[in-house]
Amino acid sequence: MAAGMKHLSKTFVWILMGMLIVGLAGFGAVNFTSSSSSVATVGDEEVSIGNYVRELQREQRALQAQTGQAMPMSQMTAFGLDRAVLGRLISLAALDHEAKSLGLSLGDENLIDELAAIDAFQGVNGQFDREAYSFALRNAGLSEKEFEEDLRREAARTIVQNAILTGTKMPATLTETLTGYIGARRSFSYVQLNAADIALTAEAPSDSDLKAFYEANQERFMLPETKVITYAALRPSALLDEIEVDEAQLQRLFEDRADQYQVPERRLVERLVFADEEAAASAKAQLETGGATFESLVEARGLTLQDIDMGDVTMGDLGAAASDIFAAEVGTVAGPLPSDLGPALYRVNGRLEAQITAFEDAKPDLIEELASDRARRLVETQSEDIDDMLAGGATLEELATESGLELAQINWTEETSDDIAAYEGFRAAAAAVTADDFPEVAFLDDGSLFALRLDEVLPERPEPFEEAKDKVLEAWQADRLANALKAQGEALLAQAVSAGGFAEDAEVSTESGLTRTAYIDTVPADLVSQVFELEVGDFRLVQDADSAVVVRLDAILPPEASDDMALLTQALQAQLDQSLAQELFQAYAQDVQTRAEPRVDQQALNAAQANFQ
Repeated sequence: MAAGMKHLSKTFVWILMGMLIVGLAGFGAVNFTSSSSSVATVGDEEVSIGNYVRELQREQRALQAQTGQAMPMSQMTAFGLDRAVLGRLISLAALDHEAKSLGLSLGDENLIDELAAIDAFQGVNGQFDREAYSFALRNAGLSEKEFEEDLRREAARTIVQNAILTGTKMPATLTETLTGYIGARRSFSYVQLNAADIALTAEAPSDSDLKAFYEANQERFMLPETKVITYAALRPSALLDEIEVDEAQLQRLFEDRADQYQVPERRLVERLVFADEEAAASAKAQLETGGATFESLVEARGLTLQDIDMGDVTMGDLGAAASDIFAAEVGTVAGPLPSDLGPALYRVNGRLEAQITAFEDAKPDLIEELASDRARRLVETQSEDIDDMLAGGATLEELATESGLELAQINWTEETSDDIAAYEGFRAAAAAVTADDFPEVAFLDDGSLFALRLDEVLPERPEPFEEAKDKVLEAWQADRLANALKAQGEALLAQAVSAGGFAEDAEVSTESGLTRTAYIDTVPADLVSQVFELEVGDFRLVQDADSAVVVRLDAILPPEASDDMALLTQALQAQLDQSLAQELFQAYAQDVQTRAEPRVDQQALNAAQANFQ
C-alpha cells in the first residue's frame, strides 16, 4: 500500500510539472522572448517588438521632459499615444513595402557615403572610423546589420517621399488671388458726425415709456445664470477683540521695524568717478563755465546715467563726502569729493526728509499686526473642530449658532466680486460647487475659513424692472442719442448722394491707399472693412455709439509694388506648394498603407505594453 502511494505521489508530481511547463510555455507566447517578434505585419514588412518599444520609450522621455512628471504606460494609453506610435510605425513599414515593390534600394557605395557623413562615426581626423562606428552602435543596442538595414530602408523611403514632394506647384492663380486680396488698397473720403456734438432737448421719460422700452428690449436687461449660495465664514478680523497683546511684544516689534519707523534724511544722488583729482577738477570747471553738461561728461566716459545712479542714500552711505553733499542744493553738482573709488562729482537730484514715527503713533498698526497674526492661528486651531462638525452632519446654520461663524447668503455669478466673493479661493469654490456637494472647510488668502452650500441655481432671466430702472433710463437716453445721430447721418448721406459729393463747407477727411488691415482712430471700427465693399463713387453711412460717418470710395488701387509684397507673394507660394505636396503625400501614404493590408498581432502588442517600463 505504501509502495502504491509512493508511485502515485511521483505520478502526481510529474503531472504538476507538466502543467507548469505548459503554463510557462503559454506565458512565453506573450512575452518578449516569445516566438512572435513583431507587433504588426505590413505587406512583406514587419514592425518589430523592439522597434515598437524603442518608439514608446522615446515618446515617454519626450513627454516626461515636457511635463516634468513620470509617464506610465497606463497614462500613455489613456492619451492614445500607444496607438499613435503604432500608427506611425505601420505607415513607415507600408512605405518600406512600397519601396521594395518598386525595387528601390540604397547601393553599397552610397551606404558607405551615408555612414561616413554621420559625426558619431568619425574619428579625430574627420574620416569614417570603424571602431567609433561599432562603439556607437553597441551603446545604442543595435547591431551593424540592423542599423545598415534601417539606413537602407530610410533612404528608400526618402526617395519615394521626394518623388511625391519635389516639384509640386500650386497654380499661381491662387497665390495671385490671395496676394491681391491682402494687398488691395482703397482711397476714400468721409465726413464724421460725433455723438458729443449732438444737441438734444432735455426730456424725462415717464415710467410707462420706460416700461415699454424695457419690454421691447428685454434682452438688454438679462441677469446671468446665478447660484444662490449659503456660506459660513470665520475671519481673523472677527477675533481681534479676543486677542490680548503684551506691551513688551509691541516694543520689540517696533524695534524690529526700525528701518520702517525711523527713516533718516536721504538724498537722490548720481556719482561720476574720475581717475585723479586733476581730471575731476577739470570736469567741474567745464561745468561751471558752461563748456559741458553733466550728461555730456557722463557720455564722454562711455557711461549712462543709469550706470552712475546711487539711488537714495543716507549720510552713512557717503563717507567723507556726506556733509558737502547734504549741504548742496537740489539740482547742483558737488565736488570734487572723495569716494571709495576715487575723486568724484556728485549731482544731487532730490531731497527726502527724515520720517521718524514715535512708538505711540505706530502702536495701533503694531497691535493690529500682532493680533491679526494670532487671530489667523486661532482660526487654524478651530478649523479641525469645524471640519469634524461638518463631517458629522452639522449644517451651516448650526455652525453659525454653535461656533460663532458668520452666516450669509450670496447670489453668485462670474461677475460677482463683493465682500467674500472678491477672494479667488471663494470664487473657485463657488464656481465648482454643485447641489450634490457637502460643505467642506476651505481657506482664504487672509486666513479666513469658510464652508458653502449651493441652495438653488437661478436660470438666465430678465432683471425686474424696478431693480433695472436706472439701467433702462440710461439705455433709453443712449438709444435716443443713437437715433438722433443716425437721423443726421442719413440726412448727410442723402444730401451727398443727391449732390454727387460732400458740401463745400463740410469737414472732409481723406485717406489714400489703405489696405484692409489699416486702422483709423476715432472712427467706427468697421469703417475700413465696409469701404472695401463699395464701388468707386458709392456712399455709405457707418455708425457706432460715438459717431456716424458718411464715406465715399474714391479709388480702387492694386497691391503696392514693393519688396514687402514681393516677399509676401513668395511666402504664400511656398506655403501653398508645401501644403499641396503634404496633402498629396498623405493621400499616397494612405493608399500605400491600404494596399499593404496591415495586420496587428494584438497578443504581441499587449505583451509589449505589459512589459514596458
